[in-house]
Amino acid sequence: MDSTRLVYTTWPDAESARTAAGAVLEEGLCACVNILPGMTSLYRWEGRMESAGECVALFKTTSVRCAALSARLSALHPYEVPAILALPVDAAASHAGFLAWIGQQVRDA
Repeated sequence: MDSTRLVYTTWPDAESARTAAGAVLEEGLCACVNILPGMTSLYRWEGRMESAGECVALFKTTSVRCAALSARLSALHPYEVPAILALPVDAAASHAGFLAWIGQQVRDA
């Protein structure tokens, strides 16, 4: 079974996250997306402390498609420097059926 990746991203609003999610789901780059609205981000940008309302979107994919998913999310993203982090999933501590489902849903290149 292919290893699974969780891709963490932040978006300016739920609508932009939903639009990107719909595109990459249609393209078979991921199996599932969770959009979590209502987050406040504090960060340094261009030498200043900033604060912004954002939402998190979590994309579940395979290691084979992870680079393509990350590249596509970057192309769809409105930010100059989008937060896109690909995290490995511990298969031994995860539900095997769920991991198998992710692998079945994600299309090979």
